[in-house]
Amino acid sequence: MTNPTAVPEPGPHDATKTYAAAGADTDVAAIAPDPSLAEDILADTPAVDVFDADTHREAKEIIARYPMSRSALLPMLHLVQSVQGYVSQEGIAFCAQHLDLTDAEVSAVATFYTMYKRRPCGEHLVSVCTNTLCAALGGDDIYKKLQTHLGSAEKPLGHEETAGTPGEAGSITLEHAECLAACDLGPVIQVNYEYFDNQTPEQAVALVDALQAGKKPAPTRGAALTDFKGAERQLAGFWPEDEAAYRSAVDGPSQAVETLRGAQIAADRGWSAPGMQDVPLPEVEKK
Repeated sequence: MTNPTAVPEPGPHDATKTYAAAGADTDVAAIAPDPSLAEDILADTPAVDVFDADTHREAKEIIARYPMSRSALLPMLHLVQSVQGYVSQEGIAFCAQHLDLTDAEVSAVATFYTMYKRRPCGEHLVSVCTNTLCAALGGDDIYKKLQTHLGSAEKPLGHEETAGTPGEAGSITLEHAECLAACDLGPVIQVNYEYFDNQTPEQAVALVDALQAGKKPAPTRGAALTDFKGAERQLAGFWPEDEAAYRSAVDGPSQAVETLRGAQIAADRGWSAPGMQDVPLPEVEKK
């Protein structure tokens, strides 16, 4: 038999004491080494509600769109980001409360999708595609250039790090994106999910300089540029009531010549895809 140790060490050692799990009727405060600490642990401290009445009302509007309330979780998380600029622990509790879910269920979704940020974002989110084709065309060079331009050569800005104070005017959060679904126009950058195509390191630097100066350059295609919180509000399903403002937010050419080239060649040459034939499903061997 080995001798017990005061400090846990690797290898087999006997414990000097053992403790039984506390039952439901156990007085935790009475058996705790420091009863005052136990009282703090057991105290009912409700989560702070950082969302105003309008946000609660809008959350209910989102939920009303769906036959099952839990289906509203994704736009609800976008609503949280439109208010806070990220998904905080309070935001998770807010969604859980409205949707009758546990915090763990909401957290599982918020941590699965990269579009939900767990740290405060800048006024603008700049995403650089570094997937295979964009990387080969110069996406890696663009990302490295922005890392040092927004940070420094000694301390480049990291993935999902922010240049400036998050939420303040001119602040930029930089991220590398796995794929932005625009291989025909690579290398591409998105600013608050709007496209800037066929970029070079020099163009990317000019773009972030303009954003830091308070300007909103026109995207290559798509709607007019907004800020990160504004984009999140749109993703939550809320749009300007003014018709002109609404049209500005949603209208814009989304296609490009490169994207449509294959369809145009097919139309010019009279090509069409063969019709689908009904093919019987193979029989599955019964076990």
